[in-house]
Amino acid sequence: MDFTPTEEQEAARDLAARIFSDLATHERLTAAGTGTDAELWKALGAAGLVAAAEETGLLGLVLLLEEQGRSTAQVPFTATCVYGLLAVTAHGTDEQRGRLLPGLREGTAVATGAFPARGGVRADADGRLSGIVPFVPWLRDATLVLVADQDLGLWLVRVADARTDRVESTAPWSGGRLTLSGTPAEALGGPGAYQQVLAVARIAFAGLQAGVCAGSLARAVSYTSEREQFGRPLSTNQGVLLRAADAYMDTEAIRVTAYEAAWRHDEGLPFATHALNAAWWASEAGKRVVHAGQHLHGGLGSDLEHPVHRHFLWGRQLDAYLGCGSEVLDELGTLLVDGDAGTAEMEEPV
Repeated sequence: MDFTPTEEQEAARDLAARIFSDLATHERLTAAGTGTDAELWKALGAAGLVAAAEETGLLGLVLLLEEQGRSTAQVPFTATCVYGLLAVTAHGTDEQRGRLLPGLREGTAVATGAFPARGGVRADADGRLSGIVPFVPWLRDATLVLVADQDLGLWLVRVADARTDRVESTAPWSGGRLTLSGTPAEALGGPGAYQQVLAVARIAFAGLQAGVCAGSLARAVSYTSEREQFGRPLSTNQGVLLRAADAYMDTEAIRVTAYEAAWRHDEGLPFATHALNAAWWASEAGKRVVHAGQHLHGGLGSDLEHPVHRHFLWGRQLDAYLGCGSEVLDELGTLLVDGDAGTAEMEEPV
């Protein structure tokens, strides 16, 4: 394994870091409320960073998402890349790619996904969908939503053709409730496409969680290095050091498992179990890290207006999104026990 970024990946990551650092400030995030920062999203599209996700591989996307997570930038970057750009590229027809990809690359079209499937949507013989998905992140900004039916077939739905209702979640992800009532949809991909899109999404969101945790820990280190008690910095206390060290190890575990799964995907190797491994670390360890970040801020950690609280909210939302730790572990165990039968659909890399 070699996780060393290519020149293209490194350049894209550095550009993303500069844009997120300049535009995803605490003041702008506060002003955005629970919605999207439209100016930041436009800047990402203009800089070619959305399109870069298609060109730099899944490992390149994970590097970009780490930078988003570090600043908790409120843009539908991950959702548009995994449920739109990469899904259509991997599973779309030539006609779908030619029609949908230009807008997704530029950021003028926003995609999201009703994932994971919970069996609440049914498709009829005419390709119309009916059912309700209680929460879809970034639905209020989306032009397209990727939906799985009762048989795990994938469908692209124009959000304008469906009913959406505003839903607030733990993190400010501009989410909504999706109601489909005989809504027209177009099929995307064939058997196994759902499992592949879900695995790619789990890897990408694990990368996002690695950034959220790194940002939370960086704030805790800065605070405990400057804040003094009894004439010395808080960071000189053994209890603080150990808590921060554990959080650092957890963050590195999330990062390296996400890198490994993304690298295997890009190399054309089986990555189903590795995606679940990354998702488990992102859930279990991510939860520990954001709790530690808040704890190490002492009383400030309970201030809802403090920037570290935003990392806490994102970390908890990512902990449960696409399956909490116990659900992911159960799925991983089933996959391992079933052996070839369970992994067959995932052996064909995207």
